[in-house]
Amino acid sequence: MTIFDIIGPVMVGPSSSHTAGAVKIGNIALKLMGEKIKTADIYFHGSFATTGKGHGTDRAIVAGLLGLSVDDRRIPDSFRLAKEAGMDIHFGRVDLGDEAHPNSVKLDLTGVHGRTLEVIASSIGGGRIQIDQLDGLVTGFSGDHPTLIVHNLDQPGHVAAVTSMLEHKSVNIASMKLSRSGRGQNAVMVIECDQEIPPEGIKWLVHQEGVKKVTYLSLSDHEETED
Repeated sequence: MTIFDIIGPVMVGPSSSHTAGAVKIGNIALKLMGEKIKTADIYFHGSFATTGKGHGTDRAIVAGLLGLSVDDRRIPDSFRLAKEAGMDIHFGRVDLGDEAHPNSVKLDLTGVHGRTLEVIASSIGGGRIQIDQLDGLVTGFSGDHPTLIVHNLDQPGHVAAVTSMLEHKSVNIASMKLSRSGRGQNAVMVIECDQEIPPEGIKWLVHQEGVKKVTYLSLSDHEETED
């Protein structure tokens, strides 16, 4: 951890966790959607729910969903900007359980082209975040690397197919997490990479037998997300 991790990024707002982290959660959720957001149901947990309004967490989340950066001076005006953009926003509270980080939020999102996404994320300090779940499956990635999330049936060969594709595209794996709901049931791969994955690699994965959904978090200007 560096001094910048402790201090957090330059930001508008009183807290790196409640403001900068919240903006970053919104940013990552927008990238994962791969399209502008039409409707956002936002549910705060723990400290986010009890003290977040005073810290501007609600405005910060919306700013992130609009694509604003953590140091954008328009963050306090995010509600107005969202209304002008046609984004419908609803706020509520949720109990995510004792194991959830106190600075957690659940986002139920619908895009302008009908894509839907459920995100549970937490702001863990110094502007750092963790994406805990996507569409009900555990993920646990930081959003600091290009990240590939593959939902597939728990069958032999899927991990090998994905890693072979990455090798063919000269993409190095920084970290990889595997989980499943049960033997032979739904499984998920979360792969953080050192390089961006070419769009043709993502498109190839989408059409593989047994692959149910592919989501890709790109950190480049060109963002690609496929169902």
